[in-house]
Amino acid sequence: MSKKSMDFKKYEEYLAQIKALLVKNYDVKYRKIDTNNGEITLIYVDSITNQEFIAKNITAPIVNTENLPTDVADIKSRIITTNDIGDVEDPVHAVKEILFGNAVLVFSFSQQVLYTEVKSYSKRGIQEPPAETVLKGPREGFTENLQDNVSLIRRRIRSPKLKIEKFLMGDVSETALAVIYIEDRAPKDVVDFVKKRISKIHTNFLLEGKYIDKGLQTKDSAFDTIGNTEKPDIMVSKITEGRVAILVDNNPFAIIAPHFFVEYFHTPDDYYLNKYGQNFFRIIRWGAFLISLLLPGFYLALITYHFKLIPYIFTFRMAVTRAGVPFPAFIEVLIMMFFFQILREAGIRLPQPIGSALSIVGALILGDAAIGAGLTSQITVLIIALSSISLFLVPKMYGAVVLWSNFILVLSALLGLPGFYIGFILFVSHIAGLDTCGYPYLYPMGTYKTLNFGDLILRDDLDHISKNIMQKDESIEEN
Repeated sequence: MSKKSMDFKKYEEYLAQIKALLVKNYDVKYRKIDTNNGEITLIYVDSITNQEFIAKNITAPIVNTENLPTDVADIKSRIITTNDIGDVEDPVHAVKEILFGNAVLVFSFSQQVLYTEVKSYSKRGIQEPPAETVLKGPREGFTENLQDNVSLIRRRIRSPKLKIEKFLMGDVSETALAVIYIEDRAPKDVVDFVKKRISKIHTNFLLEGKYIDKGLQTKDSAFDTIGNTEKPDIMVSKITEGRVAILVDNNPFAIIAPHFFVEYFHTPDDYYLNKYGQNFFRIIRWGAFLISLLLPGFYLALITYHFKLIPYIFTFRMAVTRAGVPFPAFIEVLIMMFFFQILREAGIRLPQPIGSALSIVGALILGDAAIGAGLTSQITVLIIALSSISLFLVPKMYGAVVLWSNFILVLSALLGLPGFYIGFILFVSHIAGLDTCGYPYLYPMGTYKTLNFGDLILRDDLDHISKNIMQKDESIEEN
């Protein structure tokens, strides 16, 4: 038997192994090309590849070459005109490249197998993220395509110190993710921490970024110690401060590490609009947070155990409004909080035009009906409504504040103001005990040497913030 026939037999066996691994996949195409040296089979998935590109840069050059070289290295360097081309090790590697959107060429006259990039995924255009709208500033948001997201970062930072390292995660899904940081800004211990934690995450499928969030957290908490954003300008501002960002393929949210508690009260408009007006609104957000967290428990403690602390005229008015309510104050507050939670969930889950109308009309109808039916008093509806609306000013911490507000409410119902104080102290102790990537969660409030007032409660001038950030990063590394 000649060597050529032996090669052809191995060629058929090689193709059979690939077909066995890709059986029952209708979108896998096998294009056979006859040449003067023998047969070539081009294999690709037509749903994730650019067929026009394949025809122009692979098929046509091979077909139009009268004397095709027998040396595959010559075909690789002179005939195929694609940018990214490489060698395939075995049929398993070939299948992996095919499923990543590459085309594989198997030659009957050579044992060498090639792959070349021809991917073309369906994707949506770059739009403004609905959850992070701004009055003034960039309108771009991340998409589900990793390459598009990386390009949005490259366009904003044209520096060789910007590092983008690629990882594959998920034993079955093999999802790509990119770890992004600026070399001289990100502390080495943060970069090493993120890479080490990512390497320890083992899962069959990486479907979205929550797997990464969980892997980077060092302690379970209702508060997020790892940040997220859909806006490239926010992500760029974070990595210039010394953070590490992670982009996951098929996920429009960038992961930011570390993430600190004070960032819940910062919005993109703080840096695009006049600082005096935005500083006022920052104070409003801090006040709204305290109202949503503490007001229900404080109200319950007063009307249940400490009537003497309430002005007597107001006490008489509350007694009149609660005269027909059949439930204790604790049950009354829980009922109204439950009603407002139902309305919020309904407003979120329904389509946006219907959801917003339902939440407004539902709140009016339920509040009025509850008072008319004697289920609650007017003052309780006011307290719970004010607490719920205040929480909308810091939406990213909604779930955590609801849980802690209920916890403080229960302690206030059991012990009065002492229970209220205990609940608040436990809350402060909890967030003070959290850390993010090895740094205090309350940073910079909890670190005296690196305390930076430039962008803590109030926003300073942007040039001062930039200078303070550089000093802050250096002091972190020293600590």
